[in-house]
Amino acid sequence: MTALDPAAALPDPARAASLPAALAEPTVPVRRGWIALIFGANLGVWMAFFTPIQVLLPQQVELIAPADKETMLGIVTGLGALAAVIANPLAGALSDRTCLRLGGREFGRRHVWTVLGALLGAASLLLLAQQRTILGVTVGWIAAQVCFNAMLATLTAAIPDRVPVAQRGGVSGWVGIPQSLGLVLGVVLVTTVVTGNSAGYAVVAAAVLLLALPFTLLTADDPLPRTHRPALRWRELFAELWISPRRHPDFAWAWITRFLVQVGNALGTLYLLYFLKDKVRHGDPEGGLLILVLLYTVGLMATAVVAGRISDRSGRRKIFVIWSGIIMAVAALLLAAWPIWPVAVAAALLLGAGYGVYVSVDAALITQVLPQAADRAKDLGVINIANSAPQVLGPALSAPIVVYLGGYATLYAVTAVVTLLGSALVVKIRTVA
Repeated sequence: MTALDPAAALPDPARAASLPAALAEPTVPVRRGWIALIFGANLGVWMAFFTPIQVLLPQQVELIAPADKETMLGIVTGLGALAAVIANPLAGALSDRTCLRLGGREFGRRHVWTVLGALLGAASLLLLAQQRTILGVTVGWIAAQVCFNAMLATLTAAIPDRVPVAQRGGVSGWVGIPQSLGLVLGVVLVTTVVTGNSAGYAVVAAAVLLLALPFTLLTADDPLPRTHRPALRWRELFAELWISPRRHPDFAWAWITRFLVQVGNALGTLYLLYFLKDKVRHGDPEGGLLILVLLYTVGLMATAVVAGRISDRSGRRKIFVIWSGIIMAVAALLLAAWPIWPVAVAAALLLGAGYGVYVSVDAALITQVLPQAADRAKDLGVINIANSAPQVLGPALSAPIVVYLGGYATLYAVTAVVTLLGSALVVKIRTVA
């Protein structure tokens, strides 16, 4: 029996009867309306993550410190990512324990965190827009990262909370598309719809609220009975963020593979605007970036949902992850060997297609190796460290590679090697086909 056998998704009847809805394994497929709403919420949060990183922060940093823009941008994004490493699993662990009662009505354990993250995150972007020093930019970006990672922790947990195993590949494909579509829409908004850095931050803040709040208002969020809430002891809470690789080896390998692929992604994307400006010498680097992101998104959208559904039907995950890594590595090698505009166009399409396969199938795979239902958001928060930590390591590696160790050719060659290694190590996972 494969891990995707529908029968395997059904809990033991006696055990299922004793579990509240918030902790039970979902068996009823989610509808298109639910998918559309969580798609919108993820679109908002990824716009808030990537539009500043790719456009607004580089522009803001260059205005403040033009001579040291690479190093300063690395510091800002690296410290923001360090905050994300802490905030994501901590917010997830707190949401796992949330029992909220207002006016005699019980509320679910996830949506309150999504709402607060959206509201406070939007306020943080408005604060960030007013900063005129590197210190101010850093503090503002750290605040935004903390808030949006609280959102991300609870939105990520919605998949194992609500979606049956046999539907997770396809749904993860839809949820993965906003990772690039959010950047496309964000770049369009801040480069063509509005002008000026402050206006760019403001329009992204508004988009987060408009896209995220409908999901919290129109979808169910099962409350956690107080009898099933673990005690909140801060020392134990932080201790629980460590998940033993010895006891849960497949979870550990899933974390390692995600970490390496995301390191490759961080290496390859952080300096893309500067790459177009200084190496490709594109006449309009901001416009060129928008074209590449658009092509990347087209590639991702063409493969994400299709690959996820095929993976659901075949009952196999790992082979899709391996091939996605190969495709992404080829794209990075093209940039390393031929830093010219036509090759960059082809590489963007390839990279998007490969990442589309990866983002849908790997996300579904990870939900199948979570240690226990009671800690879904916390465990997925630990997985999300593998997304955030590379944003710390990426700048630390990228800056010296570009400045001292061979420039962009070396950077993209290293990107290819790390990405390929990460995807190949998925074979170490034993309980998923």
